[in-house]
Amino acid sequence: MAVPSKNIPAPDLVPVRRALLSVSDKTGLLDFASALAARGVELVSTGGTAKAIAAAGIAVRDVSELTGFPEIMDGRVKTLHPSVHGALLGIRNDPGHQEAMHQHGIEPIDLVVVNLYPFEEVRSSGADYASVVENIDIGGPAMVRASAKNHAYVAVVTDPEDYAAVLNALEVNIGSLSLEFRKKLAAKAFARTAAYDAAISNWFAETLQVEEPAWRAFGGRLHTVMRYGENPHQSAGFYVTGENRPGVATARQLQGKVLSYNNINDTDAAFELVAEFDPARTAAVAIIKHANPCGVAEAATLRDAYLAALACDPVSAFGGIVAVNRLLDAEAAQEIVKTFTEVIIAPDASPEAVALVAAKKNLRLLVTGGLPDPRAPGIAVKSVAGGLLVQSRDAASVDGMDLKIVTKRAPTERELVDLKFAFRVAKHVKSNAIVYARDGATVGVGAGQMSRVDSSRIAARKAEDAAAAAGAEIPFTKGSVVASDAFFPFADGLLAAVEAGATAVIQPGGSMRDEEVIAAADASGIAMVFTGVRHFRH
Repeated sequence: MAVPSKNIPAPDLVPVRRALLSVSDKTGLLDFASALAARGVELVSTGGTAKAIAAAGIAVRDVSELTGFPEIMDGRVKTLHPSVHGALLGIRNDPGHQEAMHQHGIEPIDLVVVNLYPFEEVRSSGADYASVVENIDIGGPAMVRASAKNHAYVAVVTDPEDYAAVLNALEVNIGSLSLEFRKKLAAKAFARTAAYDAAISNWFAETLQVEEPAWRAFGGRLHTVMRYGENPHQSAGFYVTGENRPGVATARQLQGKVLSYNNINDTDAAFELVAEFDPARTAAVAIIKHANPCGVAEAATLRDAYLAALACDPVSAFGGIVAVNRLLDAEAAQEIVKTFTEVIIAPDASPEAVALVAAKKNLRLLVTGGLPDPRAPGIAVKSVAGGLLVQSRDAASVDGMDLKIVTKRAPTERELVDLKFAFRVAKHVKSNAIVYARDGATVGVGAGQMSRVDSSRIAARKAEDAAAAAGAEIPFTKGSVVASDAFFPFADGLLAAVEAGATAVIQPGGSMRDEEVIAAADASGIAMVFTGVRHFRH
């Protein structure tokens, strides 16, 4: 049953006479506390926050003076008391609330400054179960929510970045804060506790291996306000969740203008793809446009890998995203900057490479400090009307698959290497996906078609165009292998690949017409391997 409203109008300006400060992140705390004290604001605080303020020579009351009760249980219980929550939740111009506050000696608190235990950071650090649980804040969120609910009379600050705005508002309003300002702080406070609780609930689901919890919550902190979204008429922001996964969200941008919505989407796709290639085994480069690869290659050096990837589709690579799986060196950077590129993302970059990229002022360079683990568990989320689709991340790798040779001819050793390469790439191509590869490089990519045979034909045609542009006498697909992200429902898609010059095929299998497709492969004299694993990507 809903609680009826008292419908008491909120005052516009509320003087700030008493503030409660209890923070985990002490960034800017002492300057803020000093400025409040200089305005005559009485400071009340807890634990380490109170000690830090007092050590700076600023007058502060311990919260135990308000509650008449000491902190207990290693600080787990300190603000969970009517003297605190009554001071936060009391409706100041309600006679009944006024009487209760007077009767119990509750002094109103006008400003609450709380940031929460660093649960997200501790979780990401790989700490043990008990340490993570100990960093679940209880008193902090309770005070934040109480203050935010009673924003008619109380201002709540959850982010050190807002200290300057609060002090400025106090200056403008001669020691008071406006209702509109308090509302904005309250909205941010509820968003913060929602994201905090989302992180906790998802950690529990992950730890307890609950694949489909009854309730799902997601939250993140605003990282960047963007000029627009996918299109100029759409607004957009980039939010980070705190997941400890190297990538665009955790990267340092060394130069260039702010990333756009499409830049971030494509850069993430590029880096996740290139991470499929172990840098200890090979150098690898992926060139991405509109979340699909224009070209991918592995080689002994990044320079050679880049040139091979570029050769697959040099036209589409213009204005694309380049991802590398090793430290970006000068030799690779020198080649990359010859083509207009939006973003380069790498685990690291040499000083010489940084200097070469810096000469292109609009080229962004991101360094991540590492590669994402393609086999690590995680979740992927997509919005639909009225809900969210949530699934586990596609962590399947061809190296862990039980490959089954289904044709009379087995693939050669060289073909098998290229087949695995092509299937790694196909995992990151929009469905229906067809990938032709030869000698550790893509030579044709067909993506996002409604028909698999069309993807086969488009990939072959693009390979012909690239060969013609390079002055080659035969199509790049001649002698290649081909990967399909899902089974061939009919033999026509496979026959289109054979016609393009492919000599071996890798696909999941599982079609009602597998026997027909296998027979077509045998009749064509090509080898075919089933993986048993599909890689749809929508």
